[in-house]
Amino acid sequence: MSIDVGRGTRTTDVRKVDRVVIRFAGDSGDGMQLTGDRFTSEAAAFGNDLATLPNFPAEIRAPQGTLPGVSSFQLHFADYDILTPGDRPDVLVAMNPAALKANIADLPAGGTLIVNTDEFTKRNLTKVGYASNPLEDESLAQYNVHQVAMATITRAALEPTGLSKKDAERAKNMFALGLLSWMYHRATEGTERFLREKFAKNPAIAEANILAFHTGWNYGETTESFAVTYEVAPAKLATGTYRQITGNTALAYGIVAAGQCAKLPVFLGTYPITPASDVLHELAKHKNFGVTTFQAEDEIAGIGAALGAAFGGALGVTSTSGPGIALKSETIGLAVMTEMPLVVLDIQRGGPSTGLPTKTEQADLLQAMFGRNGEAPVPIIAPRSPADCFDAALEATRIALTYRTPVLLLSDGYIANGSEPWLIPNVEDLPDLSVEFATEPNATDGSGEFWPYLRDPETLARPWAVPGTPGLEHRIGGLEKADKTGNISYDPDNHDKMVRVRQAKIDGVQVPDAEIDDPSGSARVLVLGWGSSYGPIGAACRRVRRLGMDIAHVHLRNLNPFPKNLGEVLARYDKVVIPEMNLGQLAMLIRAKFLVDAVSYTKVAGLPFKAEELQDVLIDFVKGLDA
Repeated sequence: MSIDVGRGTRTTDVRKVDRVVIRFAGDSGDGMQLTGDRFTSEAAAFGNDLATLPNFPAEIRAPQGTLPGVSSFQLHFADYDILTPGDRPDVLVAMNPAALKANIADLPAGGTLIVNTDEFTKRNLTKVGYASNPLEDESLAQYNVHQVAMATITRAALEPTGLSKKDAERAKNMFALGLLSWMYHRATEGTERFLREKFAKNPAIAEANILAFHTGWNYGETTESFAVTYEVAPAKLATGTYRQITGNTALAYGIVAAGQCAKLPVFLGTYPITPASDVLHELAKHKNFGVTTFQAEDEIAGIGAALGAAFGGALGVTSTSGPGIALKSETIGLAVMTEMPLVVLDIQRGGPSTGLPTKTEQADLLQAMFGRNGEAPVPIIAPRSPADCFDAALEATRIALTYRTPVLLLSDGYIANGSEPWLIPNVEDLPDLSVEFATEPNATDGSGEFWPYLRDPETLARPWAVPGTPGLEHRIGGLEKADKTGNISYDPDNHDKMVRVRQAKIDGVQVPDAEIDDPSGSARVLVLGWGSSYGPIGAACRRVRRLGMDIAHVHLRNLNPFPKNLGEVLARYDKVVIPEMNLGQLAMLIRAKFLVDAVSYTKVAGLPFKAEELQDVLIDFVKGLDA
């Protein structure tokens, strides 16, 4: 491939590859999340399959140039179906010594390292513990290193704009984006349009960023340092219209769609908390779909308002993370007692207490199962990927409305902030979630009264009567209810019956059977997972099979109740392995319910599993049975 660069013609080797993993890393103020997101958008527009892993500190502005302040964004894009953001980057862009030190261990030998040399000052090197400059001491000899003075080149390019040196240097992330866009033949028009829209109120800043972007692109074309560019063809995905989507955005869209499918107004009562706040931000944009968002003064007020909205005939929703679930637990128990539909979104993060606000974990499962006083069962659902959050929100709403119960949906920071292509569904294919409100008295004793706890014989759900409906006045609250009439009751036998009926209602929730991924049908080891571990487990199983070994995978979306065929499925296999980002919570439930000697493999590092680590674990189990 020959490129005319205005100073003659040089030959660039264009290599076709099927997949690439890129990691942008720098200070939390260097714009790495924006840079990664823009590259992701162009990869999605081009038609690649993709998965992303944003990783950033909890502090709004961590100390500059320090290891705790490093922010990174990893993108895996390919010409085939992929499941994870990748274990290790093929390309690492390090904007300063801290970013290099925090990430270099993940770059394999022979990987490409692009370094912003301007930040490798003695002061910055000392700050992160480098005794000598790694760009000069041969410690990076095993990598393909490109030293680029990004800040200097960007400042020089932007000097005619009249921006201060400080403001000009802020655009160095766009220089990096331009360089990487050139290396991988990404289009420029989308980023130019995005920058003009983002900085519409300050056109000078928009054009400066675009100039920096073009400068990075032109640097790649003209420098002798980069002799190779790469092409990743579009992926062969199912026919349809796709868009890039994060887990939190998909949850919000799912809630909007659920309200439309149920023909109900949506009310979100919530309090901002990382990593759930984006659900509030997105839903606030959709008032035209009958969505009301209420940012309350605290977590308790948020869920209280959502439950009140449900009593009033709306689809009540609340969103939070683990610490908020602890605060909301009393009102969830009230929703169990009043038997009102309520969707509770728990975007899990590292804990306990404040824990790791921006890191991921799957440690709220037992809290979701048992974190209320008394016998207070609730259905639990866990999406497996960002795009799956849309369907999980619809499923949570279906259960809440059909069975008149609060439902907990367990997402987590990994899929909340990560993104992937989402096949936009046809509206006519969405489920009918419409409900029938009570309209007339239903007492069976001829009294003409309304009995709020006279249950549907199939679902055991009680009738839903909107306040103000003539003749349907009834008492509601947290005290125990008498069967059928709903009057306050302290009768021991009635309490025993009501506790058992509420449990039976949840046990009877209809959920799909567990699906088994066992291509050979001969596997003896089953990997059982839930939630966001789907990608790493699925990728690890693919690797094990490519080595000629048989292994099966079942992934659970419904965690309470479990699929009815799960016990029979587990009994087919000699060994069940359960990887979780906690200390074995699903494994505890499986062992207790099915008496299966499940083996727990756990990780609580604030980061998702890597496929390679699970591959090694699973190979050991397969070989152990064959020995």
